[in-house]
Amino acid sequence: MGVRLAIVGATGVVGQAMLQTLESRDFPVANLKLLASARSVGERMTFRGASYTVEEATPENLGDCDLALFSAGNPVSEALVPHAVARGCVVIDNSSAFRLKSDVPLVVPEVNAHVLSHHRGIIANPNCSTAQLVVVLHALRTLAPIERVVVSTYQSVSGAGKEAMEELLAQSAAVLAGESPVPQHVRHPIAFNLIPAIDHFLDNGYTKEEMKLTLETRKILDEPAFRLTATAVRVPVLVGHSEAVTVEFAHPVSVESARQTLACADGIVVEDDPVRHIYPRPYEKAGHDPVYVGRIRGDVSHPCGLNFWVVADNLRKGAALNAVQIAEALLTRQLLRVQTSSLT
Repeated sequence: MGVRLAIVGATGVVGQAMLQTLESRDFPVANLKLLASARSVGERMTFRGASYTVEEATPENLGDCDLALFSAGNPVSEALVPHAVARGCVVIDNSSAFRLKSDVPLVVPEVNAHVLSHHRGIIANPNCSTAQLVVVLHALRTLAPIERVVVSTYQSVSGAGKEAMEELLAQSAAVLAGESPVPQHVRHPIAFNLIPAIDHFLDNGYTKEEMKLTLETRKILDEPAFRLTATAVRVPVLVGHSEAVTVEFAHPVSVESARQTLACADGIVVEDDPVRHIYPRPYEKAGHDPVYVGRIRGDVSHPCGLNFWVVADNLRKGAALNAVQIAEALLTRQLLRVQTSSLT
């Protein structure tokens, strides 16, 4: 038994991570199509020991699929997702094109898998920084109502794609050689630098990335008035997003109760021993699935506040893993067709 599956954007960093995640989690695949832009057609990729040829992402190539995982950007999703759905394919989309549409579930399975029953063919995967944050906030709100969240994100260049990763490496070599780095895919030099702006600025002074984090958190937590303010920063890290978070509760929450609650929550690993300098760091967490939390402490400026540090692999929980977890939840809830043919 298995699913006739397509990955759209298969040759990108997230597409490759999707393929690896499907294999590592033994997702039941009956037939696999790897789709990308015309320039990638003919490339070969491996899944479960078999070699597959990348085909062009077209409506016709999505016609006999039960499920499609999209990670090719807004223009491709906007152009192809409606065609896929019209052909009976369920789409899990990693772009921002459909996230805030009222009839499209925006899902992090540890938080709101129940909304999958309302899907109409499209399920949206959240922004990478949103996914890791809401897993933690959802666990903590069982202790007390959350009144306000302040978050600063430290986002790796892989969030901007393979070209940005290559640019960081090239710029780092240039700086070490005494040369001036030349920005191309990232707006400013990123090697040995921080850029406090991701995506374009909006009229309210926030960036689009910061407002994604705010609006998507509200939708996933099903709290339309949830108070969250964010600053998003691009940092010279290849893989792994970090977040410094302050949560203000309606009444005091002890550090120990927060630590115990997070340690028992699905998808979270607590690493919090400051005396021994144990806390999550993105370099060591790249390639791992959980959301890691450390530096849990009371807020000296607020009697009902807690501060903590969150790290996750943005290509996994922030994208590929979350998409596959959604697919698994669809199967568990019998919201997806399953084929009887074997993998080809």
